Amino acid sequence: MKTFPYKPDQNALAYSVGITLDRYIKLKQGDFPFASGELSQLLRDIALAAKIVNRETNRAGLSNIGGAFGQTNVQGEEQQKLDVIANIRFMRALSKGGEVCAIVSEEEDAVIDLQNKSGKYVVAIDPLDGSSNIDVNISIGTIFSIYRRVTPIGSPVTSEDIMQPGNQQVAAGYVLYGSSTMLVYTTGCGVCGFTYEASLGEFFLSHPDIIAPETGKIYSINEGLELDWEPGVSQYVKDCKEKRFQSRYIGSLVADFHRNLLKGGIYLYPATSKNPNGKLRLLYEANALAFIIEQAGGKASDGENRILDIQPETLHQRTPLLIGSKLMVEEAEQMIQVPRSEINVFSR
Repeated sequence: MKTFPYKPDQNALAYSVGITLDRYIKLKQGDFPFASGELSQLLRDIALAAKIVNRETNRAGLSNIGGAFGQTNVQGEEQQKLDVIANIRFMRALSKGGEVCAIVSEEEDAVIDLQNKSGKYVVAIDPLDGSSNIDVNISIGTIFSIYRRVTPIGSPVTSEDIMQPGNQQVAAGYVLYGSSTMLVYTTGCGVCGFTYEASLGEFFLSHPDIIAPETGKIYSINEGLELDWEPGVSQYVKDCKEKRFQSRYIGSLVADFHRNLLKGGIYLYPATSKNPNGKLRLLYEANALAFIIEQAGGKASDGENRILDIQPETLHQRTPLLIGSKLMVEEAEQMIQVPRSEINVFSR
């Protein structure tokens, strides 16, 4: 029998479409000597739910699923219809795979115990970040954290499994629903981004080995809250303006973070007089993005402490957040920690 070795066709008609998320996960599974496939399947489950949410988001204006749902979530925030839809889709995807024993969601008051005795993982998720932007067609996203449970498999889920600091994450990521839909994730070995090709129904590797610039010229903060900031925050923003930095603030955490991750910059949501403990949630917002930015060479802080070292005490615990390019975060930290008496505060 005549045979010959396969060689990829170099004809222009046979251009490569790239590496799919599924194939990439399989290739990287070998990097973990004790991997048995559950984490890989869990990431695939999240990707599937993201495809469904992407579809619903794209047709929101035509199918009457935009606007408010008429209820508030545990945060006291008005739920949008897509908030509810996204929460349902991710809950279903995570519950059916068998890898997850419990879920913490922004939209749920309590931990969701999946009664899955063989589940090795706990997932904390914000199913739809930036939902107030849905009706005006601005980018929104999903944020997720994955932890390995610490109690024996088969035993009831306890607070010990849930209240883990961010440095115990085994994977984290986000999905950005925008002009293109992207899934960005890390398993502690760098950060990669995948862009969704709707005609093929697949995520393809588009941003391998993402490295955040060490510094940048973009600062992202809600300047409408200026009168409620600590003096150090005001001074840092003043310095950014004096350096002629660009102010870019979308109001969707995922979108602002993604831009600064790729281009260099800092996102700040500091403590205010109204929210002295910050506003962003530690378990399913700050921890995930902190893990990603550190894997990309950046930094995440609450102004004094590394985000990933904070021990959670409550399910929906809030935290101030400074995140982005390493040198910019360090400079902001230094300014925030300066005693009030030494700061030349804005004249009001």
